[in-house]
Amino acid sequence: MAEVVVVPDPDTGGQLAARTVLDTVRRNPDAVLGLATGSSPLPVYRALARLIAEEGVDVGRVSGFALDEYVGLPPAHPESYRSVITREVTVPLGLSPDRVHVPDGDPARADTAGEAYERALAAAGPVDVQLLGVGTDGHIGFNEPGSSLTSRTRLKTLTEQTRRDNARFFGSVEEVPVHCVTQGIGTILRARHLILLAFGAAKADAVAAAVEGPLTASVPASAIQLHAHTTVIVDEPAASRLTHLDYYRHAWANKPAPQHI
Repeated sequence: MAEVVVVPDPDTGGQLAARTVLDTVRRNPDAVLGLATGSSPLPVYRALARLIAEEGVDVGRVSGFALDEYVGLPPAHPESYRSVITREVTVPLGLSPDRVHVPDGDPARADTAGEAYERALAAAGPVDVQLLGVGTDGHIGFNEPGSSLTSRTRLKTLTEQTRRDNARFFGSVEEVPVHCVTQGIGTILRARHLILLAFGAAKADAVAAAVEGPLTASVPASAIQLHAHTTVIVDEPAASRLTHLDYYRHAWANKPAPQHI
């Protein structure tokens, strides 16, 4: 069972996750971080940037790997995930740009980009902490419903629902690319610690399906049930459909002192 932590607001959740990431870096200055995009991890990055500055933590040897990238957007496009990661993570946290990796979204190389990214991940070692968001349809990364639970990084076609959801970052849904390169579910599950963040009532059904529903490719996020160390951080609205909510609160309130998330 995943550990579920209910927080009063996204900023509190971000601070909790950021402290876990920073503690990981303190223990291992060569830590490998899995970087998600979208709105859910933003409070983590904001809190982490502040903690790094306040506590003077050296992150010069930390590596980062993004979950996914659109195919067909130039790297300099403001909504390419290369640009987003640079803007929201690399620069604010002070990471070394040459240690931050994003899948290759060039259409000419998209069919081999997955294999290349898998090799880079293997060379860097296991991801120590993988941040995740969850889509309203239960996707993680760009693993849409129906994705294999053992999949690796590969070229994928986005659903129209995902394109509509992401149109808020573009001028229109027509501008959202149709294809992407995404880490697979099997790739994500290789990380040592998964932290899934979800905030707002719109994510309540997806959270409940991921945490308590059957393990199914129809809800890719349900694969977190297979992982030995998963933490789900949600606010009250996102937690509202969880059947065992009282137990999760009890377990968190009585968590053994030596344990962290």
